[in-house]
Amino acid sequence: MNNILRYREEIDQAIASISFQKTPVELYQPVEYILNLGGKRLRPLLTLFSAEAFGSTSKAAMPAALAIEMFHNFSLIHDDIMDDAPLRRGQKTVHEKWDLNTGILSGDAMLILAYQYFENYEAEVFRDLAKLFSKTALEVCEGQQLDINFETRNDVAIDEYIQMIDYKTAVLVGAAFEMGAIVSKTSLDNRSNIYDYGRYLGIAFQLQDDILDAFGDSETFGKQIGGDILENKKTFLYLKALQNANEQQKIDLERWYQTTEVSQQKIDAVKQLFIDTNVLDDAKVMVEDYTNKALNLLSQLDIDEGYKLELKEFSLQLMNRKV
Repeated sequence: MNNILRYREEIDQAIASISFQKTPVELYQPVEYILNLGGKRLRPLLTLFSAEAFGSTSKAAMPAALAIEMFHNFSLIHDDIMDDAPLRRGQKTVHEKWDLNTGILSGDAMLILAYQYFENYEAEVFRDLAKLFSKTALEVCEGQQLDINFETRNDVAIDEYIQMIDYKTAVLVGAAFEMGAIVSKTSLDNRSNIYDYGRYLGIAFQLQDDILDAFGDSETFGKQIGGDILENKKTFLYLKALQNANEQQKIDLERWYQTTEVSQQKIDAVKQLFIDTNVLDDAKVMVEDYTNKALNLLSQLDIDEGYKLELKEFSLQLMNRKV
């Protein structure tokens, strides 16, 4: 996306201008900390891009973009607590840097702050943004609960896993695009199509994330490599490996996932089973399939061809990303 650097600079400047000089400082310091860890700023970028593609401006869409970035980081704080993750974007997670209670409360505050950004819009736009946001936030919670449920189930199907990542990750990408469309007051068809485009792309993004969690580089990926394996997460790689495995490979894989061992040996052994069962190729095919589903929607969007080309380039960049 040719404009992505400009959007990123605008978002970084907007976040830097937020004042966290409030009391109690213990509540707001973690909020400032996680927002300033950086990250890709992917979701707010999509909101600004969508608004401009449908005829509005990035300035008009900035409050909505900040809302989605605030919400995303709130969800990361709570996800890290539930996963007991030590690192986020290469730095200590909030609950590690402070403590568990501070992480929970600061995350709660971020959710409320996110909603406050909608107060910048007139009544009709406020209503549509809040309605979409509430629906999306609840689906994210449902996805997180499904993820938790999977930890104690041995019969998770791949279709169920796709539904989980759709709710936990993809709906927020779809919402980021649609929020920009809402700000621009475009048609309901445009809103629906850009939402579905983002949702398919979000599924592809998470499947790629599953690959990188096991086979990425910790310095560029920003998270602990093999974290999903250590937590016995039933990702696409694991579920597909069970399908592809011979009897002995299945026994070995299930044995590793029945242990709570935290070791490099476990990570290496499971990764080798993933390689031996050819699930990397299967995962890459799934990433490509969902990316293509997103790309197929571009012809239905009533936007200039230049914006469609940028969306196509962006989709392909995500599919091939290494971080």
